[in-house]
Amino acid sequence: MKYIGYALIAFGIADFGLSYGGTDLWGELIGVQLPEVIWAYSGMIAAAIGYGIINLSSLLTAE
Repeated sequence: MKYIGYALIAFGIADFGLSYGGTDLWGELIGVQLPEVIWAYSGMIAAAIGYGIINLSSLLTAE
């Protein structure tokens, strides 16, 4: 489960970085057209969800 979180964080960082280069990662690579309000924060949202999954995984496996 942690690997999914790390993958989402990497995707979020790539989305955030590529958006400054003029590439719409969601629209061009995945084929999903996001509304402008969500698109501006999509990289941060993906990274935050990944971070949450990593923390949730740590809580579930802690003994």
